Amino acid sequence: MRTPTSQRRIVNASPSDPSGFAKVFAFLRNQLLNGEIGVGDRLVPERELATQLGVSRPILREALRSLSMMGVVEIRSRVGTIVRRPDLSVMGDFLAFALLQQEDLIDDVMEGRTAIECQSIRLACSRATTYDFERLRAALEAIAATIDDPIAGGEADFEFHATLVRASKSQTLISLFDAMRALLKRSHRDRRALVKVDPSVKAYLMEDHRRLFEAVVAGDAEKAELALRQHFKIGDAYRHRAATRSVAKSTRATRMGDRAHASD
Repeated sequence: MRTPTSQRRIVNASPSDPSGFAKVFAFLRNQLLNGEIGVGDRLVPERELATQLGVSRPILREALRSLSMMGVVEIRSRVGTIVRRPDLSVMGDFLAFALLQQEDLIDDVMEGRTAIECQSIRLACSRATTYDFERLRAALEAIAATIDDPIAGGEADFEFHATLVRASKSQTLISLFDAMRALLKRSHRDRRALVKVDPSVKAYLMEDHRRLFEAVVAGDAEKAELALRQHFKIGDAYRHRAATRSVAKSTRATRMGDRAHASD
């Protein structure tokens, strides 16, 4: 049983940290990690918390408002600040904003996705239920039905992989995958657009996803992970080939334009 919040000792709030925001964030993070507070607990009153952290009340209030926007706490009038379980969809939006400012975004996202999905598919081989198999089969059928539609097809492709991750029954892997949801959906849509550039992608999409489905149903973790890594490898090859074709096509168009201009 946890001791009342008002009696708990403040931990790891660095007095030498010049940033009031950092003190508040670090305090809440460390209290959660140490099990000093949990979801539903009320923080000590603002005046007491500000004094213990060595920050001004305006800084404390602003930091708590920021945490409230992230869904980490809830500020209730006449009640106080209550610890909440963060909404992962909101956290995913913050992660998306952070990643979108990185160079080589797609490659970086794919590396993270590969790590998450490869472990997920191994776990799914021993943990997936009949319900998961039915969801995977439905997603496989949706991929076939939307093969010529980049938007709907991208959604179907994403849903197949999301179902694989959910079948792992690992809340950590599911949460990490969900946090990347927006970026992964964009990646799937971009890849589905390759169907118009390279029709052979159709066969690859159907065959590879079917192979993944069968490996999970068979419960063969080694085969499933190998098939998934091959799936990612082939997908990257198609993407790079399509990009090369696009550049070549653009170059040819430019040259033709230059020749037409020179003949005028």
